[in-house]
Amino acid sequence: MEKMQARNMSPVVLAYMGDTVYESFVREYLINKNNICRVNDLHKNAVKFVKASAQAKAVLSLEEELSEEENYIVKRGRNQKSNKVPKNADTTEYRYATGFEALVGYLHLIKETDRVNYIMSKAIEIIEE
Repeated sequence: MEKMQARNMSPVVLAYMGDTVYESFVREYLINKNNICRVNDLHKNAVKFVKASAQAKAVLSLEEELSEEENYIVKRGRNQKSNKVPKNADTTEYRYATGFEALVGYLHLIKETDRVNYIMSKAIEIIEE
């Protein structure tokens, strides 16, 4: 996909894509790291990485490493109005998490594979600290 086409997409659509890409990355990470075979155990471990507070922490920690374009995408995702904030999430954290997911979705759609893998790997490092 062209950069401009992805840049002009709704941040919610980018976040929708990013949510899937990041969750898949986390699942593969957990399977490889822990050799866990029970799906319930995998799910419990994955929640630590995919919850809004964790994604917010990651994107805030990565802020200085992001390019101007990447920060723009995060900001668009963060500023997207949503009436569906999960009960267990803080509104601010949820918005930053949406920004993180929008960034992952954007980079995935424009085929910046190395960059998206770097950001997701760094996010996992940050969350595990």
